[in-house]
Amino acid sequence: MASANSAEAVPDAPDAPGATDAAGSAAGPQYLPSSVQGAVKILVTGPFGVGKTTLVGSLSEITPLRTEETMTAASAGIDDLTGRAGKTTTTVALDFGRITLNSRLALYLFGTPGQQRFWPLWDDLSRGALGAIAMVDLRRPDESFDVLGRLEEQRIPFAVAVNTFPDTPSYPEEELRSALDLLPEVPILHCDARDRRQSYDLLIDFVDHLHRNSILELQG
Repeated sequence: MASANSAEAVPDAPDAPGATDAAGSAAGPQYLPSSVQGAVKILVTGPFGVGKTTLVGSLSEITPLRTEETMTAASAGIDDLTGRAGKTTTTVALDFGRITLNSRLALYLFGTPGQQRFWPLWDDLSRGALGAIAMVDLRRPDESFDVLGRLEEQRIPFAVAVNTFPDTPSYPEEELRSALDLLPEVPILHCDARDRRQSYDLLIDFVDHLHRNSILELQG
């Protein structure tokens, strides 16, 4: 069990301090408050084009570090752009952001690349992660199987985060759980990653899940 060094309990989703908009424009202080005594590493992962960079940008209170590169003809036939109209860049190393969840606990968010050719980086990024948010696009749920399998193999506690695009289909939870072959203890959460409030609510639910399962200790 990991401890947040006597961090106070997580609040019921107040306005995220120093949060950013979906474009990642930092609105708050860039320095970690001196009251913070604990820090936790959270992985944000999922397949190509699912919204990982957007989620990290929505949550981060600092200007997020991004390693996006323009997609070129070299990716033709490798990166499937079906249903991803307008996507011209891709993460080639990581996204990094930070959010001070309360006065004593900070979360460091590490977003992974989505394509399998970058997976050697995935192993390094996942080292030391207390948990993972695995993003899923229900228009292409089969693309998530490899990522979910890797999380299970490495025994990283995770939640599935359904990114709700305008044309995202709706399924009953049990049907979705069966389609993704999820264990009963894996929570299924939903948000529009472009929306800061929804993203923050999702993060609070995930932290609460880690706490209830004695993975993250939050002391008052």
